Amino acid sequence: QTGAQARWAWGYKLQQTDGFHFCGGSLINENWVVTAAHCSVSTSHHVVLGEFDRSSPAENIQVKTIAKVFKNPSYNSFTIKNDITLLKLSSPAILNSRVSPVCLPSATAVFQGGTRCVTTGWGLTRYNANNTPSKLQQTALPLLTNTQCKKYWGNNKIKDMMICAGAAGASSCMGDSGGPLVCEHNDAWYLVGIVSWGSGTCSPSSPGVYTRVTELRSFIDQTIAAN
Repeated sequence: QTGAQARWAWGYKLQQTDGFHFCGGSLINENWVVTAAHCSVSTSHHVVLGEFDRSSPAENIQVKTIAKVFKNPSYNSFTIKNDITLLKLSSPAILNSRVSPVCLPSATAVFQGGTRCVTTGWGLTRYNANNTPSKLQQTALPLLTNTQCKKYWGNNKIKDMMICAGAAGASSCMGDSGGPLVCEHNDAWYLVGIVSWGSGTCSPSSPGVYTRVTELRSFIDQTIAAN
């Protein structure tokens, strides 16, 4: 957990006006953040950047309002396909050692099954916990091929625009939704997945399912270019 605040400087959390943390996400440039469509973000929510320990008043956090919400029009709440929303901030984030964007992979990038990646979030550390943790949690997870993932979840549930990770003793959990699954390539961290869905009990023996960012690069690029 040490040093997580500088390493994961693109992670942010979404909170309601009463300060309740309900989803995570990733900064992709100073004006734009990405999260999951199922988080149902609205312009009344806030984005908190640069936070590592929620219980510390000393942190130099940036609380941003949201100017516009772009939920993927192809998002399907039944199949959880295309689970991505882009948020345009009302004012640009101030980039520094604690707030910096994550790299987006190209649409043609391939991340092989077995690759060790990392997910971070302030979600529950066990599904029946009373409170989310105060410090940002991180866990390393191996990617699965979609063929492997279908053995857990069935052929119908796992779509091309999803990617799976985990089933190796750790998992994402409630409150981590929208947060990043990042993989390292040539000393840079790439946003490979967005926390989407998984076991209702956050079972560490079943893989978490993430929105596959490479499949949605065109949606991201077109939305940012047009706005």
